[in-house]
Parts: sequence; C-alpha cells; structure tokens
Amino acid sequence: MSDLTASEIRDRAQALGRWFHNLDLNGVQTAPDHFLHDYPNVKWRRFQHVVPERLDGRTVLDLGCNAGFYALEMKRRGAARVLGVDSDPRYLAQAQLASEVTGLEIELREMSVYDVAELGERFDLVLFMGVLYHLRHPLLALDLVGEHVVGDLMIFQTMQRGSEEEAPVAEDYDFFEQDHFAAPGYPKMHFIEHRYAGDPSNWWAPNAACSAAMLRSAGFEIVERPEPEVYLCRRSAGASPGGAVHPARPAAGR
Repeated sequence: MSDLTASEIRDRAQALGRWFHNLDLNGVQTAPDHFLHDYPNVKWRRFQHVVPERLDGRTVLDLGCNAGFYALEMKRRGAARVLGVDSDPRYLAQAQLASEVTGLEIELREMSVYDVAELGERFDLVLFMGVLYHLRHPLLALDLVGEHVVGDLMIFQTMQRGSEEEAPVAEDYDFFEQDHFAAPGYPKMHFIEHRYAGDPSNWWAPNAACSAAMLRSAGFEIVERPEPEVYLCRRSAGASPGGAVHPARPAAGR
C-alpha cells in the first residue's frame, strides 16, 4: 500500500482528468458522481460469482482496462500476472496511480485491440468488457481476440439495446423471405452514426441475440450469462484459426 496522504492521492487523481471508473483509493473516490452510480463496482457485484475466488497461478488480460478496476480485482483474487491494455494513455496513467496506491501490481500497455497478436501469448482469462460498442470493426476484433489471446475463458460485456429475446434462427432462408429480419429476437446491431449518450466513440448497440450470435461466429461457446450484458465464454473446440466455426463459409462478401 502507498504511504501517500488522502490529499496527495486526491491531487494526483484530479491531475489525471475525469475518471470513468470510480475507485476507492485509500478512502478517495475517483468518480463519486458517476452517472451510473459507483460504476463499475455496481456492475461487478452482479457477475463476480462466475470468476473463481482464487486465480493463483493464472494469467489475466484486461482489454480496454480503463482505470484498472477489473485488473485490480483480478489481482486481489491472486492472479499471478495481470496485463491491462488500453488505447488511451490517460486511462493507463489512472490505472498506474491506482496500482501504486493499492499496492496491487499490474502491468499496463498502450495498445489497440486490433493489435493483440503483438502480445504473442494466450491468457487463462481475458476480460473484453465495455469495448465492442466503441469499435468500428467489432466482429474483426472478436476474431482477433479469440485467435490470438484467449487461452481458455473470456468474460465479455457490451452495451445492449433492443429486445432481450433470442429467437431461433434457421440455418438458411430463401432470398424472398424477409419477415424474420423484423422479429424482435432476430440478431440486430444498431449503428450509431453520430453520438449516443454524448459520446462520439459509441458506434454500435447490439441486441442480446446479436451479442450471442457474434460470439458464436467468432468461435466462442457461451458458458453462462450471469447478467444481461455479461457473457462467460470459452473458446470452442472446433474454432478455426480465423475464429469462426462455420465450415467453408467465406469471410469476404461476394
């Protein structure tokens, strides 16, 4: 634990700009007025039971780690190594301060999710949370994550909008069949052309059926859905190097 005073922690935290993660740094709250109310702890409490109480000897990769809330929680559970990755250096600086104050040692690296192959290793547990809807190419990102860094389990979370229903989908449809596209439980991804919630980095909002379908398409088996937006996944045994398990299905359009 750091010997910084509360005043010193507060000054350093404020110098790093606005925080999205509300962390408790020795009594100093980094985002006490977060509009989602104590986020992400309020989210974590709803699915923490699917993460083993002890992660001793295991490696964890936190993609889009932000200020490091989940990375720190994995270290608290005894993970041997935790690597947090984010494309925003300001968030990484916040995570570095949080690591210093809490005494929980995590590694941090500035990197795009599209570049995960550069890590050159697989992790026992990958956290891919709050990232997909910020990406212009979300399915590509899922393919790359599954192909290069997920060794066993992945916890996936995304903002979802639309129906929570997951309707049965046929293997194929006639060209002139269209009604299924309008069904509430058919996989849909809503495109955000401008902004959503004041954030220009919000590009997509899938419905629940779409999240599940994209995960399966990228070669993941959904083990459990402990919370409406959270999926515990495992790499499918039949996943191809490109992620997908659909035999002879071309990746490019015609």
